[in-house]
Amino acid sequence: MASTVKLSTAKASDTNKPAPAACANQPMCGCIGFCRSERYGRKMRTGAEYLADIKNDGRQVFIDGRLVADVTTNPAFAGAARSIANLFDIAADPANRELMTYASPKTGRPVNRIWMQPRSREDLALRRKAIERWSESTLGYMGRSPDHVAGFFVGYACAPDVMGRSGNERFATNATRFYEFMRDHDAYITYTIVPPQIDRSKPASQQNPPDLYAGIVAERDDGVIIRGAQMLGTGAIFADYVQLSTIHPMKAGDENYAISIVVPCNAPGVKLYSRRSYGAAATSVYDYPLATRFDENDSLLVYDDVFVPWERVFVYKNLDVARAQWFETPAHIMGNSQAQIRFATKLHFLVGLARRIVEMNGVGNMPPVQSDISRLAVYAAMYQGLVYAQEHNAWTNKHGYVLPGQAELYANMNLQSEIYPVILNIIRELCGGGLIQLPSSVEDLKSAVTKGDVTRYVQSPGVPGEERIKLLKLAWDAVGSEFAGRHEQYEKFYAGAPFIVRTHMFRTYDFKRANALVQSALDGYDLDGRK
Repeated sequence: MASTVKLSTAKASDTNKPAPAACANQPMCGCIGFCRSERYGRKMRTGAEYLADIKNDGRQVFIDGRLVADVTTNPAFAGAARSIANLFDIAADPANRELMTYASPKTGRPVNRIWMQPRSREDLALRRKAIERWSESTLGYMGRSPDHVAGFFVGYACAPDVMGRSGNERFATNATRFYEFMRDHDAYITYTIVPPQIDRSKPASQQNPPDLYAGIVAERDDGVIIRGAQMLGTGAIFADYVQLSTIHPMKAGDENYAISIVVPCNAPGVKLYSRRSYGAAATSVYDYPLATRFDENDSLLVYDDVFVPWERVFVYKNLDVARAQWFETPAHIMGNSQAQIRFATKLHFLVGLARRIVEMNGVGNMPPVQSDISRLAVYAAMYQGLVYAQEHNAWTNKHGYVLPGQAELYANMNLQSEIYPVILNIIRELCGGGLIQLPSSVEDLKSAVTKGDVTRYVQSPGVPGEERIKLLKLAWDAVGSEFAGRHEQYEKFYAGAPFIVRTHMFRTYDFKRANALVQSALDGYDLDGRK
């Protein structure tokens, strides 16, 4: 294990900082409020309980130069918070018990299927159906909903020996126990696993100063102190916990950054700097129906001398394991299978949106238009088919867990970044100038001065002006607004730069079979054309 490097900016108080106040689940949870209630571990978490847990809990969220007192009511975040609360309500609804839950192996009580460690193809299908149900409630627009990083921790628990490599069995135990804690307490965890874009030509340890990237600055008997920043904390404003690690390659000398730990989002020293809020900028739900409800926000997280107990450390200054946690456990597979189930729902929504628009415009029967709609349907069906193929071509790891097919998953990951901009462009072409010539806001439909002209001249046969405008406002928020632009960027880069994503396919494709076919062809003839 590499020695701890004392950074030049280390503070004298680093090793004297007190640990967070204890609760019944300390030191596992490290909470500053979440999970203290006796209700957790006894029943599914409701939306109201989730909102109560993150309301005024001490988390430091900043936007527009101000500290946010309550993320559940602030206009920048309230809509997304309610949408996430709705996910918990769906899972907690007794009518959805069979669809959304299974019995915890530890307590026997119902827990969310997003935490399921699959033992069969049937388990994979059950997990997919639960994730689909959640994604339908957000139309596929919340990429860091509670089921995403849950998949990564499921992956860790399906191969804990990787975290215990080099004789550090306690880290394997930590990862398994924390997975079980989150599963049985219905926790919401997201992650920051990409360093800030400061100087990408240099590794973490050569940044100036060296605590720009989040890493270890001091070690104590009961834990470690971390300092620095990490991005992209998508959804972190709303989560209970955030995983701090890195998925970028590291070099010798970067050991202080080769970590995987978990921190409560309201822990002392954690600061979340939100990007511009598209929800707060929206004039109304009618004008921006997606941005106002599903803008999960991305944040820069600053870890300012944050204490982390050993129980929440899973990788510690180990370059090999820091890399292996993603690709030698099923973590990368399980987390991204959720992403693809979610994205398939988004594609189906966009196909339906395009079809409704062309029918409203009276051009649905024109062959060129039908051709474009068919192209959209082809992309959606192809992508969905690869989601199903992951279940069909599932494989079993040495611990007996059944996991999604890797080649199909990485084929879909590459497909996603390529087809999404194409799909958006097709929809733009189908909408034409109708997306531009829309009323300034819903107030034009409420004002007696403007409503008459607006509804008279912005209509379609059989579709009143208000309904036409409503549909096109939805389309604009999907393909043309600032929210839409963020989603195009997100779907292209959420899994990494496209050239990196392609290397995943290079790692997992069955080249042995492909090469065997080539060799079979070569062996089938000689210089004279005979075998």
